[in-house]
Amino acid sequence: MLHQPAHKAGSVDRLEAEPVNAARHRRPLYEKRRKIFPKRAEGRFRRFKWLGVLVTLGIYYLTPWIRWDRGEHAPDQAVLIDLGARRFYFFFIEIWPQEFFFVAGLLVMAGFGLFLVTSAVGRAWCGYACPQTVWVDLFLVIERFIEGDRNARMRLDAGPWTLDKIRKRVAKHAMWLVIGVATGGAWIFYFADAPALLKSFVALQAPPAAYMTVATLTATTYVFGGLMREQVCTYMCPWPRIQAAMLDENSLVVTYNDWRGETRSRHAKKAAAAGEVVGDCVDCNACVAVCPMGIDIRDGQQLECITCALCIDACDGVMDKLGRERGLISYATLSDYAANMALATDGGANPIDPRSVRGADGAFVDGIRHFNWRTIFRPRVLVYFGVWVLVGLGMLYALVSRDRLELNVLHDRNPQYVVESDGSVRNGYMIKLLNMIPEQRRITLTLEGMPSAQMRIAGQAQGDGRSFSVAVDPDKVTSLKVFVTVPKAKLPETEEGFSFRAEDPSSHERDVYRANFNQPETAK
Repeated sequence: MLHQPAHKAGSVDRLEAEPVNAARHRRPLYEKRRKIFPKRAEGRFRRFKWLGVLVTLGIYYLTPWIRWDRGEHAPDQAVLIDLGARRFYFFFIEIWPQEFFFVAGLLVMAGFGLFLVTSAVGRAWCGYACPQTVWVDLFLVIERFIEGDRNARMRLDAGPWTLDKIRKRVAKHAMWLVIGVATGGAWIFYFADAPALLKSFVALQAPPAAYMTVATLTATTYVFGGLMREQVCTYMCPWPRIQAAMLDENSLVVTYNDWRGETRSRHAKKAAAAGEVVGDCVDCNACVAVCPMGIDIRDGQQLECITCALCIDACDGVMDKLGRERGLISYATLSDYAANMALATDGGANPIDPRSVRGADGAFVDGIRHFNWRTIFRPRVLVYFGVWVLVGLGMLYALVSRDRLELNVLHDRNPQYVVESDGSVRNGYMIKLLNMIPEQRRITLTLEGMPSAQMRIAGQAQGDGRSFSVAVDPDKVTSLKVFVTVPKAKLPETEEGFSFRAEDPSSHERDVYRANFNQPETAK
């Protein structure tokens, strides 16, 4: 039986982990991908990431199954993009095609929200809520469950193809494909009634577009989350290259505090006894081993860093084991880091001396700057927040104050007018009444202007008049063919124009459309 060597209390093993982008080993851009085997991390940020995974995946997978009663004439799915009826339902909100500006407003809010988060806390979106990050976390859970943690996975990958290796690889990829199918399956449920679509999908009676969508999303989820992983963030995502414009010296980013960590030493006590200057970093590589991007945060800020803070958890665990203060790797601002570095280097005149930042009792001196939440609330962040709030309030006002009755009028183009036997002139119009509530209503359609004009609705035996009551279907568009006639002697009135007015007497909602009346040139 093999026995692990005993370790002294407080000692830390050095992990054999090499950052994939180390400058001393950097290779051409299009080199073959080097596999990364992240070690399982534990700590407060890892728990926060698990919470993010549960919340985001819960919202994605469960939302299509939430019911919302809108009455008998509307779907009861809480969130539904009904392409056939050209509607977007979100709980009590219903968006029609002509109200697409609400969707545009949401996109503007999402953009400024991303700017706001990035300027305040760096790439927190990438580290905790980005779909790529969430699904990679999920895939890694499956990988660890089947193949073991980092060392076991590395041995398995380097070992020969045995039946055990084949069994584990097949099981892992099969479960990844199942997750991919579930991802694509959940997406299609946003576009049709979820229970009904599930039955038809299983019975192979769903529309071909549903199967094509599931196949496409299964493939992209499997490839991006399982096979490409960090390459999606490094090479495909534009945000790492944009984020620099959003950051400033007071933005929170994951930082290696080399002002207290350098010089690194695996044998700090021996080095200190020999009079050498040593810092808190024991060069254990724990931060590299847990990084899902395979980088070394001690090399400074890097494009590949997604600010997931798992390196903070790993380093804090080592510091706890050694009985030292946490925060060797921490969320910090550039301004705080620069101030602390100035203390450790005597204003940049000397190499880093961690003794400069500690007093005789070993505690940090009073001049050391620690993070203060007040630094987040600075003008830049407040401007982003203000714009975000203003767009949101504007959309909310537009949503609350909008009418649910709309009138659209299209003048006949051929012929533009008809001259009747008595010399009167008739124009034809296609009128569409949009009833945007799931209840049947009676709408009063009235002519305004041209006092001598008369209106007739085709297909209705109401004769001529200037006002008619029309039944409109719930949550639908009711189309009417309307003819407006002006006697020959009153044709000069048409130069003033006229309007159609649609009004609901019960709710007093109304809409008015200004229309033109065409006539022969000789009649003017």
